[in-house]
Amino acid sequence: MTNRPIILGIVGDSAAGKTTLTKGIAQVFGEENVTIICTDDYHRYDRKQRAEMGISALHPDCNYLDIIEQHLDLLRQGQSILKPIYNHTTGEFDPPEYIEPNKYVIVEGLLGYSSRRMLGSYDVKVYLAPPESLRTTWKIKRDTRKRGYTEEQVLEQLRKREHDSEAYIRPQRQWADAIVSFYPPQAEPEQKDLLLNVRLILRPTIPHPDFSQILNAEGNHLGSAIRLGLDRDMGKPVDVLEIDGHATAEQVKELERLLCNEVPYLGQFCSLEGNPEIGKVVGTTGEILQSYPLAITQLLVAYHMLKAGKL
Repeated sequence: MTNRPIILGIVGDSAAGKTTLTKGIAQVFGEENVTIICTDDYHRYDRKQRAEMGISALHPDCNYLDIIEQHLDLLRQGQSILKPIYNHTTGEFDPPEYIEPNKYVIVEGLLGYSSRRMLGSYDVKVYLAPPESLRTTWKIKRDTRKRGYTEEQVLEQLRKREHDSEAYIRPQRQWADAIVSFYPPQAEPEQKDLLLNVRLILRPTIPHPDFSQILNAEGNHLGSAIRLGLDRDMGKPVDVLEIDGHATAEQVKELERLLCNEVPYLGQFCSLEGNPEIGKVVGTTGEILQSYPLAITQLLVAYHMLKAGKL
């Protein structure tokens, strides 16, 4: 293993699921081994100032991108930083926090791939791209329950931010090694989080696991709930792994074993072998749900982080 921290980037629009995936990855490695950095803490203006200026938090000019670059450089060298803290509840800034990098560092936020200097700091880059209708639902639920907004205010904020989302957030997709899209099945779009499918776009920028051993275009013995195919994303050829929310433990077992056998250290975290907590999510009424699409996503990202550590 390299002596420096392994750095994972997770970028996506507001309420795209970044924090959920980040917490899941930290759970895989053990929270004591992971440092989490949110680039949204580097806002230049608080909520009141942004409203007065008519600028959104998604705009690069509203963020200290140069300080993010500096801090990523320091973290990659294993050095500590004094990180700002933006309080999403109050819309103001709290006192900064002294951060020491652990073995694994996860950097999540809106603008983490905004410059070439930032891109050079990551070992693995993930972009979250749920359907806009689902992201809207997630944002309404989060901002009304946790941040004191009304549904009308959230929808108006989304409308005002759309230009910046299109101009500054979505283009960052092109830099990702993997693009993660959770989406509801067409037949049951209103069902619980438990039934969300996942579409994993795997770019050839890093070597992905060879799923063709058990999945191929002629069909597979795992059932139709797990599919591997070829496609194009932003004009470039990619592999696509899809896992349906109704996939069973038996159907995903071979996928997990393929990942965990290739990287032995990962084996202790496989949800079907040693850690049944992987892939757990909190449902809309507070119940704990098991999502195998989420479990495989967490393990795939962890797989790449471990592989990066061996380079």
